[in-house]
Amino acid sequence: MKKLLRLLFIAIIFQSAVAFAQDTVAPKTPICSLRLLLPPAVYAVPGHEISIYFDNVILTPCVKNYLFDVDCKAGRQDQERWRYTPESKDVGSFPFSLKVFDTFDKLAGEASTTVYLSPANAGAGKNISLLIVGDSLTDASVYPKELYKLFKNEGNPNVKFIGSHAGHGSEVKEGVPGHEGRGGWTWNSFCTKWTEEKDKPYRAKSPFLVLKEGKPVLDFKAYCDKYNEGKAPDFITIMLGINDSFGATDETIEKSIDSMFGYADTLLAEFRKVGPNTKIGIVLIPPPAATQDAFGSNYKCGQTRWQYRKNQHRVAERLIQKFAGKEKENLFIIPAYINIDCVNGFPKKQETANSRSSVKISRDSNGVHPAPEGYLQIADSIYYWLKYQLSQEK
Repeated sequence: MKKLLRLLFIAIIFQSAVAFAQDTVAPKTPICSLRLLLPPAVYAVPGHEISIYFDNVILTPCVKNYLFDVDCKAGRQDQERWRYTPESKDVGSFPFSLKVFDTFDKLAGEASTTVYLSPANAGAGKNISLLIVGDSLTDASVYPKELYKLFKNEGNPNVKFIGSHAGHGSEVKEGVPGHEGRGGWTWNSFCTKWTEEKDKPYRAKSPFLVLKEGKPVLDFKAYCDKYNEGKAPDFITIMLGINDSFGATDETIEKSIDSMFGYADTLLAEFRKVGPNTKIGIVLIPPPAATQDAFGSNYKCGQTRWQYRKNQHRVAERLIQKFAGKEKENLFIIPAYINIDCVNGFPKKQETANSRSSVKISRDSNGVHPAPEGYLQIADSIYYWLKYQLSQEK
């Protein structure tokens, strides 16, 4: 009996050792569900690069555990992305498909979308108005300023940027586009915030609220009267959701998004009441910087990149579920999340490897807010969508 038990014990130890050795080579199954997420449409303009970064469209802690296979007649597949700089002769649309394989060459996910390439002169000479709404990524004002520059190029419409400030409460003036970006704000903030904030007064009250009978109420008509000669904007872009979901956990993310959607419905209904023909683009929030170093720099031990990445991906999934297919309601998805380089498009700083080392290394230093290069890619995504919309107008 003892001999039998010894043999059984040895067999268990051997099997465990084999399993450990196999797991150190590659995981048997995906660490988590990939939840491959391509947007309903990808937009492009001749002479400008568009990318789909593979790490941005799958949910995994380690993109290096997967292999990618792009099926598309245009562009090229690199290690970390598909990229494409179209020419004018390429105007039109074409399919894009992506397959993802694990390290055992087993299909882990596949999805497809359509790439729409709009003429470089779409909307040339027209007069349009644009309202940009967002949080700190908008308040930084880098991508609104880049949009302003892009529309100054030949073959574009004349764009009036509507807004109460031009970044951090600064004055709107010639050459400096106005917008409604406010650091730390949520969909809820734009619907309800009415406080007395002395340090940053531009963040004290929602620009879309007015006092009526002593109570703040949404009144987008009053906003348009003040900032756009009483007219509804031709276009509105909204990039919110970061602060709505930042502190969520796996257990609370759905409830956080449900609450966010309640305020989103309220704000969009108010916009729609004033501008039934206004085209509203919901910008899918970008993924975070590529490493935990960025979150350690900003939040110490208060937040991890992986939790934020899971939250961001879920927000994008549900925004697509909610707003995709609503083009007849003038609601659209702007897929900014696919087109940002999370490795090279976020701030970095030089520091010693450790306190005993003289070796200087580069570490990511901001988890959520891109470097200028990343912001410019966000501007590109919005510009491509706007050019597509202009190309559809008669």
